[in-house]
Amino acid sequence: MGTEIERKFLVTGDAWRGMAVGTEYRQGYLGSDQGQTVRVRIAGDKAFLTIKGKTSGISRMEYEYPIPVEDASVLLAELCEQPIIEKKRYKISCQGFVWEVDEFFGENEGLLVAEIELEEEGQEFEKPPWVGTEVSSDRRYANVSLVKNPFSTWKH
Repeated sequence: MGTEIERKFLVTGDAWRGMAVGTEYRQGYLGSDQGQTVRVRIAGDKAFLTIKGKTSGISRMEYEYPIPVEDASVLLAELCEQPIIEKKRYKISCQGFVWEVDEFFGENEGLLVAEIELEEEGQEFEKPPWVGTEVSSDRRYANVSLVKNPFSTWKH
């Protein structure tokens, strides 16, 4: 069984920008019910189908399978809930961890989120200076939630 243990934070400032090259992502959801999701993602020149279970704390089951990019494109356009998520993901190595910074576009323009995947829930790490407020438990920041309630509709 695959398990994802992830913490999520808002990004402050631009100091992270010179540390990594980003990859374009387009992703959508075929279904999301009771905290379980089926996601289609194109990341650069690869595509994946991902099944995620309900989140418990900061952990959840996750299974990911490669699929043809052409199939993923059709699924995103024809079957996924709209709007799809458009973002650029930057991977940044820092103090023994890989941080992923997502810069959102489209309906979620202006949102910057940093994620760190851990081996266990209580694992300690030091936040880089460009990592701000933790939003791991705020479901509004989950990508599946950003489809239903895009960042552009929030009162800021």
